[in-house]
Amino acid sequence: MAGQRQKRPEPAAAPPAEDVPGLPARRLAATLIDEVLRAGTALDETYERMAPGFGLEAADAALARAIAITTFRRLGTIQNAINDRLERGSPRNSGPFEPILAAAAAQILFLDVPDHAAVDLAIRHLHEDGRSSRYASLGNAILRRLAREREAILAEAVDPFEDTPPWLAESWQVAYGETAAAAIAKAHAEEPPLDISVKSDAAGWAEKLGGIVLPTGSVRLRERAPVTSLPGFDEGEWWVQDAAAALPALLLQPKPGERIADLCAAPGGKTAQLAAIGANVTAVDRSGPRLRRLRANLERLKLSAEIVTADAATWQAEPFDAILLDAPCSATGTIRRHPDVAWSKSEEDRDRLAALQTRLLEAAAKLVKPGGRLVYCTCSLEPQEGERQAEAFLAGHPEFARSPIRPEEIGGLGEAITAQGDLRTLPHQLGDEIPRLSGWAGFYATRLIRL
Repeated sequence: MAGQRQKRPEPAAAPPAEDVPGLPARRLAATLIDEVLRAGTALDETYERMAPGFGLEAADAALARAIAITTFRRLGTIQNAINDRLERGSPRNSGPFEPILAAAAAQILFLDVPDHAAVDLAIRHLHEDGRSSRYASLGNAILRRLAREREAILAEAVDPFEDTPPWLAESWQVAYGETAAAAIAKAHAEEPPLDISVKSDAAGWAEKLGGIVLPTGSVRLRERAPVTSLPGFDEGEWWVQDAAAALPALLLQPKPGERIADLCAAPGGKTAQLAAIGANVTAVDRSGPRLRRLRANLERLKLSAEIVTADAATWQAEPFDAILLDAPCSATGTIRRHPDVAWSKSEEDRDRLAALQTRLLEAAAKLVKPGGRLVYCTCSLEPQEGERQAEAFLAGHPEFARSPIRPEEIGGLGEAITAQGDLRTLPHQLGDEIPRLSGWAGFYATRLIRL
């Protein structure tokens, strides 16, 4: 599996009317893997678009998603294990052979699935397509070898960058050094924690939900559970938000009654933070569907904001007291939560998005009144989308000055503040003895004041 996307994805075939138990879930998983790698789409969006057409029960749909997520989280290891056992390389014109084997390998190597079930269902799946059915015997032999040699395969997977595309590994090593880059890659191998932002009484909700209060004020749950079934969800007392993602809104230092614009606002976690403090928030996003989700979130939380469907790069309004710009980016800081990002994004995507960020930052600056604040942030680990954007902006805008972030603003976590006074969270920070309860997303944020 090359891990490189093609420009025009092939449409997925409709599932057969009758199925062996467990096969529909594997079929969906392989289809998701194939679609993401070929089309470069996000796994969550692909799942939401394609899963309904498979007509799965909730448990099977969840299994398919878990298989796909695990495949992307450990794709390098999976690819190497399969390729090492292909004497002549991956067969050409083999249809879905590669994604089917990758999904089965993920089950054999990393999931609590009986080996015989993973192998048998994969072979049945291979037989459904004339192109891949010719290689069913080859697939059977490879998967059985993976099952027999599992312990050796995992023991040999010691390179911290094995599940990281080379361009990302190099980028992180240059930006953060070999040790920190390796720690970032290692953190991505762990399932992410579940963080929530609460309207009030973080300690009380941590106790009710079996969580811990982080130094920054977010609540981290110790155990995973269906979010909508937890106390306080229906009542709108809290919302899911990575602890690092909750920081930029805090750095804006919002005050009740202030006019604040949240640009590129959907799905609305930061809008909710600002509204909960009592600010008069205008949430701007160009995506109607994403804004519908934002509106639904605000309704559940019993919070209000003016919602505007517009391109933030061209939108005009009276100057605001403060602007929060969470710009579209490569999202490499979210790889632990969205491991498909590592394999669906490229250097070209990063550079294209960096150009968009520059335009958005220019537009946002025009919306800040004298004495007002502007927080620019991205959920990217790439300096091109963070530190370099801030330096280029300041070099061309003498009317703005950086307002350095102080450790006490982020729970005393000085390691997340750069020498220039900006926020730079890394996935291996915020440690805990339990790996799954460690870390947070990779975020960059700078706070600027209009003089």
